[in-house]
Amino acid sequence: METKIGITEVNRQAVATELAKLLADENVLYIKTKNAHWNIEGDDFYGKHLFFETQFEQLNEIIDNVAERIRSIGHYARATMKSFLHMTHLSEASREKNDSQGYIKELLADHESIIIYLREKIKVFANDYNDAGTSDFITSLMETHEKMAWFLRSHLKK
Repeated sequence: METKIGITEVNRQAVATELAKLLADENVLYIKTKNAHWNIEGDDFYGKHLFFETQFEQLNEIIDNVAERIRSIGHYARATMKSFLHMTHLSEASREKNDSQGYIKELLADHESIIIYLREKIKVFANDYNDAGTSDFITSLMETHEKMAWFLRSHLKK
């Protein structure tokens, strides 16, 4: 059935494409956060293990919301690791040490990258694609990532 929500198909496709990139980033960040949760070592293990768990649970909710936003504008949320790795702005990392500071710095950089991407798209979605809903959605998502980044950044203060 055709999606009639006041946004042209061309614009909905453009928005869906950008959201698919975001979905890829969120999934890669989720896996990287899970990796930190599973593999953290050191005298701060237990606290950081729980901290990373909280963060990946937040990311899981974000992933679901992004995929549902794609569906709500009439497109499918493609979900394969191959497509995520092809579309993501983030990179997979290999670590020699499983210390909290290394994980936190890496995850913080990824959150900041996503924040910049979202900030750049807010006006594009609203003005260029006539999609105030997605613009509002990613504004809220940006604020969530800003808070998650703040929590990560706070662990780096000495």
